[in-house]
Amino acid sequence: MTEKLSEETRGPLLEPLFKSGWEMAEDRDAIRKTFVFEDFVQAFSWMTSVAIWAEKWDHHPEWENVYKTVKVVLTTHDVDGLSAQDAKLARKMDGLAAALN
Repeated sequence: MTEKLSEETRGPLLEPLFKSGWEMAEDRDAIRKTFVFEDFVQAFSWMTSVAIWAEKWDHHPEWENVYKTVKVVLTTHDVDGLSAQDAKLARKMDGLAAALN
């Protein structure tokens, strides 16, 4: 069962993400990041790769895509806030983006 991140687990899970460009959303317990790619095809390719992992892990991002930019918000609706699943998916997104460069 997925649990909301405790105060003790937030630091170790979120601090590395903050160093890679993720930030807390202002209006809720969520993290967000904007990814910018070379072009639309690269952005959509990345989104497709992320979608495969998201489906496999049954944890789906909130995102919007305009041309080569993808804005992502991660939160776990079942716990009304951040969970370890969000950190896991954020790390995967960063890794998939890095692999394209």
